[in-house]
Amino acid sequence: MQLTRFDRWLRARFVHETHVYTLRPAVRVPAGIRHEELPAAVGKRYRHRYIAHRPELAQTLIAQLKEDSQMFATRVVDRKAWFVPYLAPKERSVTWWIAWKVVAIIAGIFILTLIKSLWDNPNMRANILDALKILKS
Repeated sequence: MQLTRFDRWLRARFVHETHVYTLRPAVRVPAGIRHEELPAAVGKRYRHRYIAHRPELAQTLIAQLKEDSQMFATRVVDRKAWFVPYLAPKERSVTWWIAWKVVAIIAGIFILTLIKSLWDNPNMRANILDALKILKS
C-alpha cells in the first residue's frame, strides 16, 4: 500500500536507525551515537559500528568521517523495539489503518443509533416481534 507522508515521518523518526561501519574508530563522535566494537572474524571488513537513532546525527558523523578521509559504509535498518510492528507494519500504512478504524467506529455508532431508534418506536417493535413469532412457528 502507498505510504503517506505521515507514515514516512513515523518510520524515519521512530523506526529506522542508521548503522555506520568503519575500519578504525572515529576521531570525534557526536553525542547521542552509540559505538560498538565488532568482533574480528574472517571475511569481515569493518571493526566498528556506530548506531544513530536520528538521521541528523548520522549525517554529522558521516561528514566527520569524510573530513577525516575515513572509509565507511552505512545501512538503514529497523530498530529492535516493541513498538516497531505497530508503527511500521509490513506493507501496510498506519494512516489508512487508523482512517478505516475511525470510519468503522462511526458507521457502528450510526447503525446502533438507528437500531435503537427503531426499537424505541412501539409500532416497529410490535412488527419485529410479530415477524419473529412467525419465523419461529
